[in-house]
Amino acid sequence: MSKHHNEGASFLERLVFNNRPAVILLCALISVFLFYQAAQVKPSTSFEKMIPLQHPFIQNMLEHRNDLANLGNSIRISVEAVDGDIFTKEYMETLRQINDEVFYIGGVDRSGLKSLWSPSVRWTEVTEEGFAGGEVIPQTYDGSAESLEELRNNVLKSGQIGRLVANNFKSSIIDVPLVEEYPNPENQGELLKLDYRKFSHEIEEKIRDKYQAKNPNVKVHVIGFAKKVGDLIDGIIQVVMFFGLAFGITLVLLYFFTHCMRSTLAVLLTTTIAVIWQLGLLHTMGFGLDPYSILVPFLVFAIGISHGVQKINGIAMEAGQAEDALSAARRAFRQLFMPGLIALLSDAVGFVTLLLIDIGVIRELAIGASMGVAVIILTNLILLPVTISYLGISKKSVERSRKQASSESPMWRKVSNFAHPVVAPISVTVALLAVVGGLWYGQNLKIGDLDPGAPELHPDSRYNLDNDFIIKNYSTSSDVLVVMVKTKPEGCSIYDTQYAIDQLMWKLENTEGVQSTISLVTVAKQVIKGMNEGNLKWESLSRNQDILNNAISRGTELYNGDCSLAPVLVFLNDHKADTLIRVVNEINEFTAEYDTEDRKFLLAAGNAGIEAATNVVIDQSEETMLMAVYAAVSIMCLLTFRSIAATLCVILPLVLTSILGNALMAYLGIGVKVATLPVIALGVGIGVDYGIYIYSRLESFLRKGLTLQEAYYETLKSTGKAVLFTGICLAIAVATWIFSAIKFQADMGLMLTFMFLWNMVGAIWLLPALARFLIKPAKLRQA
Repeated sequence: MSKHHNEGASFLERLVFNNRPAVILLCALISVFLFYQAAQVKPSTSFEKMIPLQHPFIQNMLEHRNDLANLGNSIRISVEAVDGDIFTKEYMETLRQINDEVFYIGGVDRSGLKSLWSPSVRWTEVTEEGFAGGEVIPQTYDGSAESLEELRNNVLKSGQIGRLVANNFKSSIIDVPLVEEYPNPENQGELLKLDYRKFSHEIEEKIRDKYQAKNPNVKVHVIGFAKKVGDLIDGIIQVVMFFGLAFGITLVLLYFFTHCMRSTLAVLLTTTIAVIWQLGLLHTMGFGLDPYSILVPFLVFAIGISHGVQKINGIAMEAGQAEDALSAARRAFRQLFMPGLIALLSDAVGFVTLLLIDIGVIRELAIGASMGVAVIILTNLILLPVTISYLGISKKSVERSRKQASSESPMWRKVSNFAHPVVAPISVTVALLAVVGGLWYGQNLKIGDLDPGAPELHPDSRYNLDNDFIIKNYSTSSDVLVVMVKTKPEGCSIYDTQYAIDQLMWKLENTEGVQSTISLVTVAKQVIKGMNEGNLKWESLSRNQDILNNAISRGTELYNGDCSLAPVLVFLNDHKADTLIRVVNEINEFTAEYDTEDRKFLLAAGNAGIEAATNVVIDQSEETMLMAVYAAVSIMCLLTFRSIAATLCVILPLVLTSILGNALMAYLGIGVKVATLPVIALGVGIGVDYGIYIYSRLESFLRKGLTLQEAYYETLKSTGKAVLFTGICLAIAVATWIFSAIKFQADMGLMLTFMFLWNMVGAIWLLPALARFLIKPAKLRQA
């Protein structure tokens, strides 16, 4: 290296550029290893990763999971008779075949499988001689007209209408409980984890497609957590197509920006390497891709492109004055490495704050995004300038940058008026009005889901159509909240416990949003009524312990083996946030009065119970995470610029974006939930890049003695185009998600597109206006 190259160079610059072949060789070796790892990344998720494991509701559910048969992870398969009803030989034979087929699918808890063909589904009636009962489908069933009539009578006496059998007798349900681990059929000593995508595909191929094709009079509907997650994972394939689309659009825009194919390909290559490194590291650390973390490669690609653009823009500007490509690359590295590093560290810190949220998928997203930012430091801040030092930039691009630098820019001259003494107060006033308006409308923002069905999927998705069918045709909805009544052994059968359960059920059935409730008290009342000739006056609890013991013996599914835990099933109209809050508050109010040392009412199991716990965690985490991300980013800016005024200039536009983002979510009916909560940290963490790049250039011109408006004009001429292009590239990369079949990805895409564009607007429009009031150029020159 010539002497003048090293003049004023930092240790890192000398280390990198004095050893360029070694840098490229090292990156190539890392790429080979991580490319191999990335090729093995597979879509995966689990039930536990989607829920807040440390929340008391979830702790209670997991502690008593073995006592809550069929109330955990399960699916419901509804087999519909398109013409006629279920009481036909063909329909019942198809139902039997489906029941048997499901029985042998991996991951099914066979002991809890329930349908009309299950021996555990029985009927009971009161006769002159006492109780009579038996299996709903008797051993003598042969499909004859007499057998079908007997089946009809048994169904009417079974109490399963509205539960396993539709209210209109046109369909019936197979309840399929699942286990997270199950024995490998080929090696009984090995346990396999439930693969949700594989399970979903087996249900589609072995059940829905097979039997709908086999019997045109049958239509299959499937709902449940496992099916929903399987559909979400399938949506990942479409997301990969969106990545290809974003890559193509970025290629065109990059060439339009640089007018140099060499530098365009260099930026795309190093950024693609960053994405693959991130995926390789993800697999190396034992993580897979779930429907949430699949979005991280998009973010890494977008962030990498944005910093690559800044690098190429800087090198092109320096190339006009440098003697060769190496000198230009070194000068640009010297000027832009620290602002780029600080911006990326701010991104990483913003992502790390997501670890505060006790939900596995969000924490994995945080880890994946942080690793992605770390590799961008190596690929786009170091490898890219080294690559350009060999390839160089086309003369056409250099001449264009030189011409733009030396000529007047009417557009940037007009934009620089945002720093004008007259315009700046108007901009700040408009921003304050936007803050007030955003805070006022943002009060309508809700925590949790705001739509019925599976809000992660579009309303017209097959899953939501299946869910709508089951809600309309059955009395027990798919949204179940379970209250666990815990007592000492044999304590669930005593009168005081059953009386307290009865009072809870009465209270909840009179709560808005509750459809119905079921518990061992429901069975006890029915049995006691039956033992008294079916007289409705006797449909109540008896104080005689022997009668109670006999009554609950017919409802063994509604308490555990030693009668120390009895679940109360609360069927809700929906799982909207307001409904869950209302029901949970009613239960908490009740437990404050009825809990004793020997009897506890514990929340909560069931999908609605999990949803309620998740909402609580998100509600508690939202403000904490938002404060943490702003505190972290502010500290990074403060350490960089060593000025509170400079930090405020960078951070306040981000605050405005967050406030307007909340108002937009409220307007669009998007709740704060697992899918949308990370958007807050991502928007702030990435959005700070604009402000850092703009202010670092603005400060350098102010130190040279330029007035604020003139310094801002020079800033825009040197980096304004890159910032504008960066915002557009970031927005385009995530805007493709809006067309995803997965609704929460579409919501995230919409919100991130808004935040990336508005952060760019805020940095260009509001930052200079704030600088007019906060920055003292004379002090900067003296410093």
